[in-house]
Amino acid sequence: MAATSDSTPAAAAAASSSSSPLHIVVFPWLAFGHMIPFLELSKRLARRGHAITFVSTPRNAARLGAIPPALSSSARLRVVPLDLPAVDGLPEGAESTADVPPEKVGLLKKAFDGLAAPFARFVAEACAAGDGEAAAATAAAGFLRKPDWIIPDFAHSWIWPIAEEHKIPYATFLIVPAALVAILGPRRENLTHLRTTAEDYMVQPPWIPFPSNIAYRRRHEAEWMVAAFRANASGVSDMERFWESEQHPNCRLIIYRSCPEVEPRLFPLLTELYTKPAIPSGLLVPPALDDNDIGVYNRSDRSFVAVMQWLDKQPNKSVIYVSLGTEAPITADHMHELAFGLELAGVRFLWALRRPSGINCHDDMLLPSGFKTRVAARGLVCTEWVPQVRVLAHGAVGAFLTHCGWGSTVESFHYGQPLVMLPFIADQGLIAQAVAATGVGVEVARNYDDGSFYRNNVAAAIQRVMVEEEGKELAHKAIELCGILGDRVRQEMYLYELIGYLQCYK
Repeated sequence: MAATSDSTPAAAAAASSSSSPLHIVVFPWLAFGHMIPFLELSKRLARRGHAITFVSTPRNAARLGAIPPALSSSARLRVVPLDLPAVDGLPEGAESTADVPPEKVGLLKKAFDGLAAPFARFVAEACAAGDGEAAAATAAAGFLRKPDWIIPDFAHSWIWPIAEEHKIPYATFLIVPAALVAILGPRRENLTHLRTTAEDYMVQPPWIPFPSNIAYRRRHEAEWMVAAFRANASGVSDMERFWESEQHPNCRLIIYRSCPEVEPRLFPLLTELYTKPAIPSGLLVPPALDDNDIGVYNRSDRSFVAVMQWLDKQPNKSVIYVSLGTEAPITADHMHELAFGLELAGVRFLWALRRPSGINCHDDMLLPSGFKTRVAARGLVCTEWVPQVRVLAHGAVGAFLTHCGWGSTVESFHYGQPLVMLPFIADQGLIAQAVAATGVGVEVARNYDDGSFYRNNVAAAIQRVMVEEEGKELAHKAIELCGILGDRVRQEMYLYELIGYLQCYK
């Protein structure tokens, strides 16, 4: 469906307030950086009276945690697990990118493609339960009727035949910044402007008509972009997956986990480039404390208690929180240089340390010999789960050393934390450039070709933010940005308008 004159945000908001509840099937890619924002969107839609079916695999569903009681008791949000098919070479029990080393993610995508048949059966059964107003009237919360929408991720190149067969529209939800989708570009622009080398991605693409910093500076980051256009072990490239899905007429909207305050000028451009509305969902930052949520954001295990008790004892704004997410391709050398850098910096730190994929050793062996003993008076290393949003909201935390994954970055924005940035792949380099341009973070200096970095670089960046006078200005700008992006009324309006678009375009 093409955009029409009545498909403005104001018209969408009006539709949101005047139409009946929707049944929406939500299906993220098998990475926690994807599943968590999809689940947050699901919760928010369910709280507004819509019936949400969240599809994943059994182990991921269990790790994401229970449905909040207020939503499960009203039967507005349910989880449907689909068994992931076995694939040769994929470790037994692997159901997410956190379970496999980077070189096996292609095999995970191959297994993911095997979910097409069970998902098709699920949709057929949902449609067979009934359709239209009569069916809706007999369904307590809308689950026993045909879905009004399917909201998949970038990886579902096989979703459109299923949606087309049952005449269900779908809206792709992208949890990456709009800038990444802009530099990737639609198929037609890539056919017109061929890009085959890393250098091609180190300049702004010709379809972005205004000055920007949407280009990669480092070769290793640009080489990731080249790889995204090549077929992987699944037999399909990541770009082909996205293009195959978004270019179909049944894909009526593209939703972005972003907003114009964060990425000005990009939403009109993306609407034009992809010939369908580019809709902001808002930042979808989960609450730091929600007694009704007993899932991933509010677990009371021992590691959680120990972390919070330790933070409670630290002076205000004295701790730098360190986390490189679940998917950055961290090596043992990276771990050691980061550890030595934290030691040299001489500041308090909390490090949520994740074992690099493919490295089999005791947790203590991941770190330099004697490191924990030498920093025990001012540093805490936690190898268990850490409640990141609650850490970022804690008064003792004064900065965040991050890989610049989009989820971590928007969470830092929301809680006013300046950043020490150590990007690795995908959108992370673009995000780091944008953050540096706003004056709320500094990057760790590193080699522009291979991305290597050293302990002195880490220590210098940390001290700039936590010790030197520059850090005060960074913290001030971070708080200013928090005031803009933490506007709950504005963020709520984005979700309200999104619901309106779903009502208008169904």
